[in-house]
Amino acid sequence: MHKKPSQAFIALGSNLENPVFQIQQAFDELKRLPGTRLISCSSLYRSAPVGRLDQPDFINAVALIETQLAPHDLLNALLAIEQRHGRIRESLNAPRTLDLDVLLYDALQYQDAHLTIPHPRMAQRAFVLKPLIEIAPDCDIPGHGPIAPLLSACHEQQLEQIKESP
Repeated sequence: MHKKPSQAFIALGSNLENPVFQIQQAFDELKRLPGTRLISCSSLYRSAPVGRLDQPDFINAVALIETQLAPHDLLNALLAIEQRHGRIRESLNAPRTLDLDVLLYDALQYQDAHLTIPHPRMAQRAFVLKPLIEIAPDCDIPGHGPIAPLLSACHEQQLEQIKESP
C-alpha cells in the first residue's frame, strides 16, 4: 500500500542564461520527478535581487506538487535539477541559472543542517509570497499564519508579473 502523497510548494528562481526558459524547463522537470505530480504553477514574476544588488533581476515562480518523495529526497532531486541547469554555488545570494527551494511540505515544521521547512525567509519575501498566494490563496505558513498579511508587510518589494501561469 502506498502512503498518501504529500503536498509541497517549490520556489523557482533564475537570473542567468535566459531565466524565463530556465523556469519553464524546471516546471517540466518537476513533472518528471519520481512519484511526483505537478499540480499548479504560478505566473512568472520579475524581482530585484536581494542582498547582493550587483546582478540582473530575477524571474521567480512557485509550483505546487504532490509527491511520494520524503523531504530530503525531494531536496536532493531539486539539487540535481539545479546541477543539470549549471548551478554554481560560489557565494550567498550570487547570480544563478536556477534556484529551487522547498518552501512547504504538508504542515511540516522541520530543521536540520541541510533543510528547513518552512523555508526560513519565505515569510519576508514578496517574490515567494505573491506567486504562492496566486496558486494557494488560503495557504497558511506553519509558524507564521496566512499569506495575505505577510505579503502586505512586504509592500516595499516591487514585483512585475511578466508571464501568466503555463
